[in-house]
Amino acid sequence: MNYTWIYLTLISAFSLATSDALLKSSLKEGNEYLLGWLRFVISLPFLLIVLLYIPVPELDRKFYMAFFSALPLEIVAMALYLKAIQLSPLSLTLPFLSLTPLFLTVASPVITSEGISLKGSLGIFFVTLGSYCLNLNRIREGFLEPFRAILREKGSIYMIIVAFIYSITSSLGKVAVEHSSPMFFGATYFTVVTVAFTPLIILNRNAIRIKKSFNLKYIYVALSGLFFALMIISHMYAIDIANVAYMISIKRSSLLIGSLYGFIFFHEKQVLERLVGATLMFVGFVLIVTGG
Repeated sequence: MNYTWIYLTLISAFSLATSDALLKSSLKEGNEYLLGWLRFVISLPFLLIVLLYIPVPELDRKFYMAFFSALPLEIVAMALYLKAIQLSPLSLTLPFLSLTPLFLTVASPVITSEGISLKGSLGIFFVTLGSYCLNLNRIREGFLEPFRAILREKGSIYMIIVAFIYSITSSLGKVAVEHSSPMFFGATYFTVVTVAFTPLIILNRNAIRIKKSFNLKYIYVALSGLFFALMIISHMYAIDIANVAYMISIKRSSLLIGSLYGFIFFHEKQVLERLVGATLMFVGFVLIVTGG
């Protein structure tokens, strides 16, 4: 059996979590939109190099409809994602990306005509239980208090919205991939996302102050961009040779890696309960995507 796709997926998961941690370090001092945009810009040359070496597939109407329908949603998700990791602990925000399968139970049948299995329903239960455990320390204040704590954390709310948007964009992305190729779609999509996000930087230029002197945050952003490019490229190669459901399941280990980064580098609290919550949500995600 060829395990190359597993190694590539683990590289993608590690790169994504590392990119997020580096970006969060830079967000302590800078404008989140500018720094997030710079991460995309730094990854852009690598995507353009990939485009030079892959064949251009025959594109049809469904590809363009899916591509440009997902684009504005991706911009909104990107903005909220950056806000979430700036405002709240990584260990409390990143695990909520596992809620995407929950929302996919609604989005996927509409867009891709895919149903929900019994195994997938069990996965939804684990995702919900995991989200509850993220704030388990609040249970002494009442059984429903962990859920209320989620609503009081802006970063968590933003990431839940991002998870919902990703349920739509991932379904649209699947349609686009089926009518092109995984690598072509990934390279062109993130290139266009970078260009489309640029007007938001222009509109916020009065709120952006770029220091001309050396600042460590720009090193973090540059490294974040490099790891982000590595994530995209390894993701595209992995998804090209693997079962998509298995590949995405393993890639979601980035949630656990991101939580560990939060504890180690950002001294985030409630280590045990958030690791338990993140693990349960990850198990739920695996059950959902492998049960389809």
